[in-house]
Amino acid sequence: MGRVRGTLTRPVVAGALVVAVALVGVGLYWFQPWKLWQDDTVQEALPEATASEPVGRSGSEPVTPEGEPPSGPVEPVTVAVGELISHEHSTSGTVKLLRLSDGSHIVRLENLDTSNGPDLRVWLTDAPVKEGRAGWFVFDDGAYESLGKLKGNKGAHNYPLPAGLDPAAFTSVSIWCDRFDVSFGAAELVRA
Repeated sequence: MGRVRGTLTRPVVAGALVVAVALVGVGLYWFQPWKLWQDDTVQEALPEATASEPVGRSGSEPVTPEGEPPSGPVEPVTVAVGELISHEHSTSGTVKLLRLSDGSHIVRLENLDTSNGPDLRVWLTDAPVKEGRAGWFVFDDGAYESLGKLKGNKGAHNYPLPAGLDPAAFTSVSIWCDRFDVSFGAAELVRA
Protein backbone atom coordinates (compact mmCIF):
# COMPACT_ATOMS: atom_id res chain seq x y z
CA MET A 1 0.00 0.00 0.00
CA GLY A 2 2.83 2.39 0.85
CA ARG A 3 4.58 1.76 -2.47
CA VAL A 4 1.37 2.36 -4.51
CA ARG A 5 0.66 5.60 -2.62
CA GLY A 6 4.21 6.91 -3.29
CA THR A 7 3.95 6.01 -6.96
CA LEU A 8 0.68 7.97 -7.35
CA THR A 9 1.91 11.00 -5.39
CA ARG A 10 4.87 11.73 -7.68
CA PRO A 11 2.82 12.22 -10.90
CA VAL A 12 0.28 14.37 -9.04
CA VAL A 13 3.00 16.60 -7.57
CA ALA A 14 4.79 16.80 -10.93
CA GLY A 15 1.53 17.71 -12.70
CA ALA A 16 0.71 20.37 -10.11
CA LEU A 17 4.21 21.81 -10.48
CA VAL A 18 3.88 21.98 -14.28
CA VAL A 19 0.48 23.73 -13.96
CA ALA A 20 1.89 26.20 -11.38
CA VAL A 21 4.86 27.08 -13.61
CA ALA A 22 2.54 27.57 -16.59
CA LEU A 23 0.25 29.86 -14.56
CA VAL A 24 3.22 31.94 -13.37
CA GLY A 25 4.43 32.24 -16.98
CA VAL A 26 1.01 33.37 -18.21
CA GLY A 27 0.70 35.81 -15.29
CA LEU A 28 4.11 37.34 -16.01
CA TYR A 29 3.27 37.71 -19.69
CA TRP A 30 -0.15 39.22 -18.98
CA PHE A 31 0.77 41.66 -16.20
CA GLN A 32 4.40 42.44 -17.20
CA PRO A 33 5.24 43.65 -13.66
CA TRP A 34 8.85 44.53 -14.59
CA LYS A 35 7.50 47.51 -16.55
CA LEU A 36 6.61 49.22 -13.26
CA TRP A 37 10.35 49.74 -12.74
CA GLN A 38 11.25 50.61 -16.34
CA ASP A 39 10.96 54.13 -17.72
CA ASP A 40 10.87 54.81 -21.43
CA THR A 41 11.56 58.49 -22.18
CA VAL A 42 10.79 59.78 -25.68
CA GLN A 43 11.41 63.43 -26.66
CA GLU A 44 9.85 64.24 -30.04
CA ALA A 45 10.04 67.73 -31.52
CA LEU A 46 7.00 69.42 -32.96
CA PRO A 47 6.53 68.61 -36.64
CA GLU A 48 8.43 71.10 -38.77
CA ALA A 49 6.41 74.03 -39.95
CA THR A 50 6.23 74.87 -43.65
CA ALA A 51 5.09 77.97 -45.47
CA SER A 52 1.58 77.59 -46.84
CA GLU A 53 -0.99 79.43 -48.87
CA PRO A 54 -4.13 80.60 -47.06
CA VAL A 55 -7.36 78.91 -48.07
CA GLY A 56 -9.59 81.81 -47.15
CA ARG A 57 -11.20 83.21 -44.06
CA SER A 58 -12.49 79.88 -42.74
CA GLY A 59 -9.90 79.95 -39.99
CA SER A 60 -8.25 76.75 -41.14
CA GLU A 61 -5.06 78.53 -42.24
CA PRO A 62 -3.33 81.53 -40.66
CA VAL A 63 -3.06 84.80 -42.59
CA THR A 64 -1.37 88.11 -41.74
CA PRO A 65 -3.47 91.15 -40.74
CA GLU A 66 -3.21 92.34 -44.37
CA GLY A 67 -4.77 89.06 -45.57
CA GLU A 68 -1.52 87.81 -47.08
CA PRO A 69 0.02 84.40 -46.44
CA PRO A 70 2.83 84.39 -43.87
CA SER A 71 6.23 84.72 -45.51
CA GLY A 72 7.98 82.13 -43.33
CA PRO A 73 7.17 78.87 -41.62
CA VAL A 74 3.73 78.64 -40.02
CA GLU A 75 3.73 77.43 -36.42
CA PRO A 76 1.11 74.88 -35.29
CA VAL A 77 -2.09 76.42 -33.95
CA THR A 78 -3.31 75.26 -30.53
CA VAL A 79 -6.93 74.17 -30.92
CA ALA A 80 -7.41 72.80 -27.37
CA VAL A 81 -5.32 72.12 -24.29
CA GLY A 82 -5.68 70.18 -21.03
CA GLU A 83 -3.75 68.94 -17.99
CA LEU A 84 -3.54 65.21 -17.28
CA ILE A 85 -5.00 63.96 -14.00
CA SER A 86 -4.22 60.62 -12.36
CA HIS A 87 -6.51 57.62 -12.56
CA GLU A 88 -5.21 54.05 -12.09
CA HIS A 89 -1.59 55.31 -11.93
CA SER A 90 -0.01 58.65 -11.02
CA THR A 91 -0.03 60.66 -14.26
CA SER A 92 0.84 64.27 -15.10
CA GLY A 93 1.62 66.42 -18.12
CA THR A 94 -0.02 68.64 -20.71
CA VAL A 95 -2.09 67.54 -23.70
CA LYS A 96 -2.44 69.80 -26.73
CA LEU A 97 -4.59 69.37 -29.82
CA LEU A 98 -2.67 71.17 -32.58
CA ARG A 99 -3.58 72.07 -36.16
CA LEU A 100 -0.56 71.93 -38.46
CA SER A 101 0.07 74.21 -41.43
CA ASP A 102 -1.23 71.56 -43.85
CA GLY A 103 -4.59 71.43 -42.02
CA SER A 104 -3.93 68.08 -40.34
CA HIS A 105 -4.13 67.66 -36.55
CA ILE A 106 -1.98 66.02 -33.90
CA VAL A 107 -2.35 65.31 -30.20
CA ARG A 108 0.85 66.33 -28.44
CA LEU A 109 1.78 65.11 -24.96
CA GLU A 110 4.27 67.36 -23.16
CA ASN A 111 6.08 66.72 -19.87
CA LEU A 112 4.34 63.34 -19.66
CA ASP A 113 5.07 61.36 -16.52
CA THR A 114 3.12 58.15 -15.91
CA SER A 115 3.78 54.53 -15.04
CA ASN A 116 4.82 52.12 -17.72
CA GLY A 117 2.48 49.23 -18.39
CA PRO A 118 1.32 46.64 -20.89
CA ASP A 119 -0.51 47.77 -24.03
CA LEU A 120 -0.82 51.50 -23.26
CA ARG A 121 -2.60 53.59 -25.91
CA VAL A 122 -3.41 57.26 -26.50
CA TRP A 123 -7.15 57.67 -26.94
CA LEU A 124 -9.07 60.70 -28.15
CA THR A 125 -12.55 60.39 -26.61
CA ASP A 126 -15.88 62.11 -26.07
CA ALA A 127 -16.08 60.99 -22.41
CA PRO A 128 -16.05 63.43 -19.51
CA VAL A 129 -12.92 63.42 -17.36
CA LYS A 130 -13.82 62.41 -13.80
CA GLU A 131 -11.57 62.53 -10.74
CA GLY A 132 -10.65 59.37 -8.85
CA ARG A 133 -11.89 55.85 -9.39
CA ALA A 134 -15.10 57.11 -11.05
CA GLY A 135 -13.00 58.13 -14.07
CA TRP A 136 -11.05 54.90 -14.52
CA PHE A 137 -13.44 53.07 -16.84
CA VAL A 138 -15.54 55.71 -18.69
CA PHE A 139 -13.47 56.25 -21.83
CA ASP A 140 -14.66 53.21 -23.77
CA ASP A 141 -18.34 53.95 -23.05
CA GLY A 142 -18.80 56.39 -25.95
CA ALA A 143 -16.90 57.43 -29.06
CA TYR A 144 -13.13 57.08 -29.00
CA GLU A 145 -10.29 56.88 -31.46
CA SER A 146 -7.03 55.10 -30.68
CA LEU A 147 -4.13 57.23 -31.90
CA GLY A 148 -1.67 54.40 -31.37
CA LYS A 149 0.58 52.89 -28.74
CA LEU A 150 2.04 55.21 -26.12
CA LYS A 151 5.56 55.88 -27.37
CA GLY A 152 7.04 56.23 -23.88
CA ASN A 153 5.82 56.80 -20.34
CA LYS A 154 7.84 60.04 -20.04
CA GLY A 155 8.65 62.93 -22.34
CA ALA A 156 6.97 64.65 -25.29
CA HIS A 157 5.24 62.78 -28.13
CA ASN A 158 3.13 63.53 -31.22
CA TYR A 159 0.14 61.43 -32.31
CA PRO A 160 -1.39 62.29 -35.71
CA LEU A 161 -5.16 62.15 -36.09
CA PRO A 162 -6.43 59.98 -38.96
CA ALA A 163 -7.44 61.91 -42.07
CA GLY A 164 -11.13 62.74 -42.06
CA LEU A 165 -11.50 62.52 -38.27
CA ASP A 166 -13.28 65.59 -36.89
CA PRO A 167 -11.36 66.69 -33.77
CA ALA A 168 -14.32 68.83 -32.67
CA ALA A 169 -16.25 65.60 -31.88
CA PHE A 170 -13.87 64.75 -29.02
CA THR A 171 -13.47 66.36 -25.61
CA SER A 172 -10.73 64.43 -23.82
CA VAL A 173 -7.57 62.36 -24.11
CA SER A 174 -6.85 59.23 -22.08
CA ILE A 175 -3.69 57.21 -21.53
CA TRP A 176 -5.57 53.92 -21.81
CA CYS A 177 -4.41 50.44 -20.82
CA ASP A 178 -6.07 48.33 -23.50
CA ARG A 179 -5.15 45.06 -21.78
CA PHE A 180 -7.06 45.87 -18.57
CA ASP A 181 -9.56 48.44 -19.93
CA VAL A 182 -8.56 51.17 -17.49
CA SER A 183 -7.35 54.77 -17.76
CA PHE A 184 -3.91 55.54 -16.31
CA GLY A 185 -4.71 59.27 -16.61
CA ALA A 186 -6.75 61.68 -18.69
CA ALA A 187 -7.13 65.33 -19.66
CA GLU A 188 -10.19 67.35 -20.57
CA LEU A 189 -9.58 69.34 -23.76
CA VAL A 190 -10.47 73.02 -23.34
CA ARG A 191 -10.85 74.86 -26.64
CA ALA A 192 -8.27 77.64 -27.06
